[in-house]
Amino acid sequence: MKNQKVITYILGFLALVVLFLLVSSIYIVDETEQVVITQFGRPVGEPVTTAGLHLKLPFIQEANTFEKRLLEWDGIPTEISAQDKVFIEIDTYARWRIIDPLKLFRSVRNETGAQSRLDNIIDAATRDFVTSHILIEVVRSSNRKMEIIETELDIETRTKIDSISVGRSNISKGILEASKTKVLEYGIELVDVRIKRINYIQSVRQKVFDRMIAERLRIAEKYRSQGQGKKAEIEGDMEKELQKITSEAYRTAQEIKGKADAEAIRIYARAYDRDPEFYSFLNTLESYKKTIDENSTILLTTDNDYLKYLESISGQ
Repeated sequence: MKNQKVITYILGFLALVVLFLLVSSIYIVDETEQVVITQFGRPVGEPVTTAGLHLKLPFIQEANTFEKRLLEWDGIPTEISAQDKVFIEIDTYARWRIIDPLKLFRSVRNETGAQSRLDNIIDAATRDFVTSHILIEVVRSSNRKMEIIETELDIETRTKIDSISVGRSNISKGILEASKTKVLEYGIELVDVRIKRINYIQSVRQKVFDRMIAERLRIAEKYRSQGQGKKAEIEGDMEKELQKITSEAYRTAQEIKGKADAEAIRIYARAYDRDPEFYSFLNTLESYKKTIDENSTILLTTDNDYLKYLESISGQ
């Protein structure tokens, strides 16, 4: 009975060992993965690219998994001088895949090492292409006409862009082609390379901002001076119109006054023709009223005509 228990324990232990060895020797390959088997750190056999269950030697062999799908590479923004000596900050990105995991394992070991190689290769190709072209070629992709037109206060400004012979798209393709041949030795296929962002470096950017501010201030000052000119023109027209209205009113007033004076003279003349003596008497009384008051003292000779009616009144 005792021996039977020992045998049972031994068989159970052996079963566990066999099960453990079986589990250690089986690995699963997903549809999105490919595997390189290594023995004591060295690759053995061909890469496993078929999905499903596969066997390996337990303990001494290890399954190294690599992606089959497209992978993302995002570069670090780099400061580069274009051919026309303009310093810019350029940011690129790429898509790549592993086409030979065995070659990649032997050269760079893993995806992290592959990313590092891509950093060096793509950045170098980007620098070569950007430094051999002027900035406008790196920024624009076509010769499509671009005109910036500002029309305000009868001002029209046109800015024409230089013609493009290569363009941003072709530069991106050139970077892709130059990098694609170099990454093949690492078992990598470079699918696409694009320029994500282009900007001036900080020091140049500040100068550009200052120039833009100065340009806006210049335009604002021009608008202000034109506004002042327009104001002076409006005020001049207003003054001219006011003088015209004033002169017209003065002319009309003088005409009315002249007609009134003529009418008064005509009435005076008719009155004089009817009774010259009475007319003279009224005129003299009017002059008395205007020249003599309670504080006036007048010294006249006795034969003065001015005393004629006063004497006649005193004689009565």
